Amino acid sequence: MNTRLETTAPATVALSADQQIGQIAVQLPGATALFRRLKLDFCCGGQVPLATAAAEKGLDVNAVLSELAALQRPNALPEIGEPGALVDHILTRYHDVHRAQLPELIRMAHRVEAVHRANPDMPAGLGDLLEKIQQELLSHMQKEETILFPMLKSGGNPFVGQPIGMMRAEHVDHGAALDQLNALTHDATPPEGACNTWRALYAGIAQFGDDLINHIHLENNVLFPQFEAAPAAAGGCGSSGCTCS
Repeated sequence: MNTRLETTAPATVALSADQQIGQIAVQLPGATALFRRLKLDFCCGGQVPLATAAAEKGLDVNAVLSELAALQRPNALPEIGEPGALVDHILTRYHDVHRAQLPELIRMAHRVEAVHRANPDMPAGLGDLLEKIQQELLSHMQKEETILFPMLKSGGNPFVGQPIGMMRAEHVDHGAALDQLNALTHDATPPEGACNTWRALYAGIAQFGDDLINHIHLENNVLFPQFEAAPAAAGGCGSSGCTCS
């Protein structure tokens, strides 16, 4: 079975050495972690072009652009055939990506809460919520990687419905957590006058939400039904946009 799924991920960001570093940080989720590693100030000093910021640190701007380009996520899934190939795609496109996304989002959330605690729009408790989401998602992915996915890659067995049912139930919980995240951040919409860190945080949260929704959809509606006697009457994942039907 060949399947092509369109995702809701944002379009590829056009990158150039002439762009302001703060603009890149806001438009390209994941860029903030790279800029921090390279000691490039994207928040208070974000109004300078990337080329200038890189030159001041003695960095090769083309090498920086290459690292930034590697953060881009595809807008559409490739043609996927056998379940084993689909599992491998889920592992690299979603499991690995979630593990990279969440630590930086948590760091930025705690930073925004600390620096902007006097701002009435400050999302109080956002860092703690992201830490809870991370803990639950890491546990979920570990169970898939060590128990369910090896079963599916070997062709399944008569008892595979039980772990699939457990994963479907946990997907519903993940959807409810996304609803909390959207409510706390006003659907990842930063307030007027938000600093670059705050805006980059919400851009990253928006991408994480889109990725998680597509991740759940791919498993619930494409992978799991191939191993179930009949499509499961699974509940939705809240109102986050994932029907999971």
